Parts: sequence; C-alpha cells; structure tokens
Amino acid sequence: MIHLGRQPLGTLPEGAAREWLAADGLGGFAMGTAAGLRTRRYHGLLVPAGRAFGARMMALAALDVVVVRGDRHVPLGVHEWADGTIAPGGHLALESFTLTDGLPRWRWSLGGVVVEREVAMLPGRACVGIVHRVLRSEGPVRLEAEALCTWRDAHGERLGWADLGVSPAEGGFTVEGAYRVRGPGFRPAGVWYRGVRHREEAARGLADREDLWMAGRFGADLEPGGVLEVEAWTGDLGDPPPGATEIVARARARVRRVAAAARPADDADRVLVLAADRFVVAGPAVVAGYPWFGEWSRDGMIAHEGLFLETGREAEGREVLLRAAGLLSEGMLANTTDSGAPEYNTADGTLWFCHAAGRQVERTGDQDLAAALAPALEAVLAAHVAGTRFGIRVDPADGLLAQGEPGVALTWMDARVDGVPVTARSGKAVEVCGLWLRACEVAAGFARAAGRDPGPADGLAARARAALPARFVRAGAVLDVVDGPAGDDPALRPNALVAASLPGSPLPVAQVVHSARARLLTSLGLRSLAPGEPGYRGRHRGGPVERDAAYHQGTVWPWLIGPMAAASLACGEPVDGLLAGLEAHLGEWGLGAVSETADGDPPHGATGCPFQAWSVAEVLRARRLVARAGGAAAD
Repeated sequence: MIHLGRQPLGTLPEGAAREWLAADGLGGFAMGTAAGLRTRRYHGLLVPAGRAFGARMMALAALDVVVVRGDRHVPLGVHEWADGTIAPGGHLALESFTLTDGLPRWRWSLGGVVVEREVAMLPGRACVGIVHRVLRSEGPVRLEAEALCTWRDAHGERLGWADLGVSPAEGGFTVEGAYRVRGPGFRPAGVWYRGVRHREEAARGLADREDLWMAGRFGADLEPGGVLEVEAWTGDLGDPPPGATEIVARARARVRRVAAAARPADDADRVLVLAADRFVVAGPAVVAGYPWFGEWSRDGMIAHEGLFLETGREAEGREVLLRAAGLLSEGMLANTTDSGAPEYNTADGTLWFCHAAGRQVERTGDQDLAAALAPALEAVLAAHVAGTRFGIRVDPADGLLAQGEPGVALTWMDARVDGVPVTARSGKAVEVCGLWLRACEVAAGFARAAGRDPGPADGLAARARAALPARFVRAGAVLDVVDGPAGDDPALRPNALVAASLPGSPLPVAQVVHSARARLLTSLGLRSLAPGEPGYRGRHRGGPVERDAAYHQGTVWPWLIGPMAAASLACGEPVDGLLAGLEAHLGEWGLGAVSETADGDPPHGATGCPFQAWSVAEVLRARRLVARAGGAAAD
C-alpha cells in the first residue's frame, strides 16, 4: 500500500497547499486539495476531456457532505468566498487525509461520529465515483450530499446570469445534456452559490471568482458501515456506470497492476510509477501535465523513456512513436494542438522524437521498429537540410542546426511577453545542435536496419560531431548559443548539460557537469539560468507577465535532473543525494507527483503545474539510472 502519510492539516493553508489528482485514462480527471478547499478553477470531481486533451470541461465541481443527527446539521464542505471568508468550515472537523494506493481518502471526526470519503475515476471512462462511509456512530446517522455544478471550459469561469440547464433523471439529474449525476434519495433544489473564490488563481493574477449551481441533495440514513454512493459521468448518459464502491475497487485493482512495474521495496519508485500512469492516455498519447496542459510533442518525447521504457509499457511506447511519425509535416512534429489546431513552432520537439525512437530501439532491440521509422527519420533530416519553418535549417558552413525568426521562441525556453521572446535563443542553440547530432546518428542506424543507404545520415552526423565542440567550447566553458543575432551567448544555462547527457556526446561532459553542479543544481532540479547572470530572476510568482519573465530566467525545472544524473554517471561524477529533495517533494505539493517548476531562490517553493509528465518521468529515469549504476536511490 502506498501511503504518503497523514498530511499536516492543523491549519487550512497547510492542507490547501497539497493537491491530489485522479485521472480517467482519457485525459480527464478529478482534482482538489487535502483540506477540501477548491483553490483553483480546475478543482472538481468530474473534469472530462474533449478530443484534444487540453479541451477539458468543468462539470461536477463539488459534493458537500452534511451530517444530520436530530435537528443538528454539520456541513463538512469548505469554500472560500469573494469577501475572503471560509465557510462552512468542514476543514475544522477533518481528522486526516491520506493518499492510499493513489486514491484520496478523507476522514472527519464529529464527536462520536466518524465519516470517511473516497474518490476514484473509472479507468477508461469519463466517470467518477464518490463513496461516503459512516465508520463510527452511536446510532443511525443521516448523510446528505449537496451537488455543486457548472458546465464551462476548465480554463475559464461561469457566472450565474441564467439558471443552469438541469433536468431530472433516474436517481438524480443531468446538466445541459452533457453529464449526469446519480445517487440515493435525490431532492432537487436549484440555487446559485455566488462568488466562490479560487485563491491560487488570484495569486497567479487570473480571474478568481465563479458561481456554482446547487442542483440538489442526495441523502441516506446510515448505520455504522453504511455508505452513500454518488457517481457522475459524461458520454452515453443512458449507460450507467457501476456503483461508486465498485469504481473505487476497479481503480485500486488498476493501481496494483500498474505498480507491478515498480522496483521491489522501493516506495518512492512505486509512487513514481503510479504517477507516470496518469500521463499515458488512450491513443496511446501523453498528457504533458495536469490540470492545464494537453499533448505537447517536446514534453512527451522527453518523457518517453521514463513513462514507457521504465514502466514496462514498451508496446504503448512503440505505438506512440509510430503515430508521431505519421503526423510529421515538412519534417516537423506539431508542438501542441491545445489551441485547437496543430502549432508547428518548435525546433527541438522533432529531434526529441528521434532521440526517443533511438532509445526505444536501443533498449528493446526492436529492429522492426527501426526499419519502420527509417523513412520518417530520413525525411526529417532531408527537410532540415533543405530548410523548414521559422528558419530551421542546417548551416552548410558547419553542418549545425540554426533556427529562429523575429517574434518566435522555438526551443524549450519558449516564453514570450507581448509577442517578444523572453529568452532569445535564435541562432544555434547548444541542446538543439546536440539533438541534431543524435538525430543524424539514430537515422543512420535505422537506415541500416531497413537496408537503406545510411551514407547521407552518416555524413551529416560526422560534420555535426566535429563542429559541436569546435563551435561551442570556449575557454573552459560551453556556450549556450552561437551565431545569434547578438553574437555568441556564454550565459550559464542547463542546455549544455542536456546536450552533454545525450549518448556519445562529443562535448566535455565532466566540465559541463562541474559547472552545472556549482551554480545550477538545487534540491528540486536545475535552474534555467545561473544566479549572477544578467536577467536572473529568483522567484517564479505573480501575474502572467511576471511569471513568463521568470519562466526560463532562473526558475528551477525538475525534469533537468534526468540529464544531470545521466551526464554525472557518464563522467564518473558522484550522484549521492542528487535525488533526495525531489523524493521529499513527492509529499509536498502535487501529492505523489513532481511539479513543473520551482523558484530559483531558496527555499525553492514549487510553482507551475503541480502534476507534470516530464518531471515525473525524468525523476523516475534518474532514480533507475542511479540504481542500475549501483548508487543509492533513497526511499
């Protein structure tokens, strides 16, 4: 049993700062805080995904339980209102919150009455089950559950200018014909709860208010051991799911199957394997992060080895790569489709695809896959030599990959403010050139597997291998960008480390690792810019402009611990304690997961997306690398 311990809930801020997530395997989820307070616009019990995983809708926002004994009504819900008040105050009765087998569980104690709640998503269906159980009482207890509903884009808000479209259905109701809620003893109501506030959205400089429609109450009179079950689902509303208790049982059974891929007697590894499962969805495809990201090629390909090859999911990983090959356009993968249409605005996402394909074949020996992908990789190289979108092209002068046009940011450091890139890296970026070399070498190997001519790829690889150290290594340091609009950029960033961590890198690996360890490494990953460099920002906080300005200007990125571990092991550098902070982080913020980012300055508070695919995947990969090398991977 995975048990992250009782979270410290003595004060509301402590419990409200720890978030849980349950995923449905389709890109949808249920999410909230340990305290029960909805602090984000994304917090809800049913948040289904559309065809694009980023196109999620907020449906059942909350289910507030009331304990009734005689004429005494004790509400267990908790909300923050526009005037800053917290009510009704159910957090005061909250005895414990645990994450057991990946499923959230709350326990409230009210004198002689103890009530428990469990929440789970039905694997493979946009459906949630909520089980309320009376664990202890001196006699019958009535439980009631108030359904707070909406139907809106998960990224936005909805205010109650008109009644929500609620219609009766057997055992409950439907909302706007989009989803259905079912439970015992339903009594309709119909009133707006106005001015619900989301404190995390306020802290991020975004709209922080919405109205919720209280559709009615479910209720049951229960003896000790009795349960009140509520289910909510989208899709075929006439096809009811199993009861909530069965949904919890099926979710727990899935946990046991998935956790079989974990290392024996390694609790942190088991937590990470379960976390990785949330990001692999039907398709198969990879969700980049919850609650606001959908499918992003760069994120998914960086995460590929950790999500698929370290978890026994090689067959799904193979399908992901074949699907990606079929989506290439002008030698490029789309960066994302979250906006509703493919966006081909990345210089490195396609190259990470080549690297992921290489790792899949290297680790599985699947030469049939190599042969199947050989034409796609050959086309990628040809398009980059000829030149493709946004100035992405091989420079005939040195054989390295250049990229960039005014107003675009094509590397992973892609934040813009008012249409202007914050971290301008046009030219030849070190990790992009390292990935170009890797892509050429993988393509040559695949050509051999397919019986095709590897000569063109071999020639490109030979030129890039010679040029990479010649162009980037200067006076004991590795440059971040060469041939940029303002010349060469010597700023200390983690990008040289990313390039040095790739198989067979010709860069001075030990030198790069020493520099990164001295000025970039933190307890939660690596800074995106070293302190003391021009433009360094140590806090990733505030409104959208402030956060974007700091996003790659010092903010810590946990996913970089993967390259750090790989490069350190490659050059014989010690890795003792490298992962200790990230292992502790599993119980600190997004429970059982790793955040997208953290502040560059101590104490490196977590920021960004609380459940991030490449962060989880690279921490898992790093731990496995250390373990296979004979190092210590602490629980």
